[in-house]
Amino acid sequence: MSYVRRLSRLFLVSIVSLVAVSMGAGIARANPTLIAIGSISGTYEDFATETGAPLENGVRGNRLGGMGSGLAYAGGNTFVALPDRGPNAKAYNSAVDDTTSYIARFQTLNLSLAPSDPGAALPFVLTPMVVDTTLLWSSSALVYGDGVAAGLPNGAPALNGKHTKYFTGRSDNFDPVKLSTNPQNARLDPEGIRVSNDGRRVYISDEYGPYIYEFDRESGQRTRAFTIPDNLAVAVQSAQGDVEINGNTSGRVANKGMEGLAITPDGKTLVGIMQAPLIQDGGKVVRILSVDIQSGKSHQYAYALTTGTGVSEIVAVNNHEFLVDERDGKGQGDGSAAAAKQIFKIDLSGAADVGQISGSANLAPLAVPKTLFLDVVSALTAAGISAIHIPAKLEGMAFGPDVVLNGVVSHTLYIANDNDFLAAVPDKNNVVVDNPNQYFVFAFGDGDLSFVPQKFKLDDGGDHRD
Repeated sequence: MSYVRRLSRLFLVSIVSLVAVSMGAGIARANPTLIAIGSISGTYEDFATETGAPLENGVRGNRLGGMGSGLAYAGGNTFVALPDRGPNAKAYNSAVDDTTSYIARFQTLNLSLAPSDPGAALPFVLTPMVVDTTLLWSSSALVYGDGVAAGLPNGAPALNGKHTKYFTGRSDNFDPVKLSTNPQNARLDPEGIRVSNDGRRVYISDEYGPYIYEFDRESGQRTRAFTIPDNLAVAVQSAQGDVEINGNTSGRVANKGMEGLAITPDGKTLVGIMQAPLIQDGGKVVRILSVDIQSGKSHQYAYALTTGTGVSEIVAVNNHEFLVDERDGKGQGDGSAAAAKQIFKIDLSGAADVGQISGSANLAPLAVPKTLFLDVVSALTAAGISAIHIPAKLEGMAFGPDVVLNGVVSHTLYIANDNDFLAAVPDKNNVVVDNPNQYFVFAFGDGDLSFVPQKFKLDDGGDHRD
């Protein structure tokens, strides 16, 4: 079954269920409420069995992990989830920052919500299921490292064909004489993903470039590379992040590139956000980049950090307001207790374009307005989850289908973690605990956000609300 037909079927099932339970229901006007938690074991493998051979570090190439690096809604119960550059938490070769030839991909998920039994701790049960794996590739030649300096084989995947060149996480897969935004670099560290309104394309942002690429959703072929402003790129590239940082005076910080990506509900604009301040900016102001999908024209805006050490995600509330996931790196996976993981609402209406401005002191007065929407740590600890077991990397965020909660219609927000492909980790008390791919679902009402859902136009000719 094609992804479009599968999407249509899942969508219709979801809508029939919703209508059956929501007849006569009112509209929720309450603060964001945790309604469900679900997980997928970090021990599983994905559907790309052809990539299952061990990577350079011995980990199988189709380990199912990191799926919360990016999360996007696709209608019905269907989501797409994005792992980052692969399993590099296992030390094996510092010359390439322990990265491997893991082939970039996205996973298609069915995240099904159903009412819980009476007396349950949460009102809904979330059942996550992986239904497909799509590898990302280019039909034109890509630049791979020869591996000589690191004592490794070259970085080209064995799966490559004459017209199929796969993107991978190997940090030495780049052309050293061009800017880091060179679209022919084979290295890709995906962090943000969104689905086009016609359901046929996905847009992915990354940290190596930073890049924003368009891929065919069904085949995984790259169909477009958006032009990224030069002030976000670095001129000196290296397979080692620390060398890149020390070798440049401007551009993105290594491993802290375009961490989040949004698409406006009208499907016309992509909005990416950097994880950390650019080298030339310093301080605590990160950049937002908006790109008109049709023309490719871009604008830059300033976002001032409040409590977190960086930003992991951005999602569109409507065509001018967005939620931003600002967080620290503390919690499960870091061997510490989570502290700052907050979702802020911002508004780009009337924001100043800062593309020609640099320096934190100059950017800070022009930062977009923000208000706190959800303190995730407070919400999860109130639900009985210890701060030491809240994932350190809550990085994916997407709106989902409406539900009926306490007799009223509520919207949903899904938040996912990046488990770094580690199925088990020691917690703060040095107790080894499971470290699955996790999904936390919050419900909110129209009184919380002026929410406008993205609409998906499917092959059946319908115009369906998500």
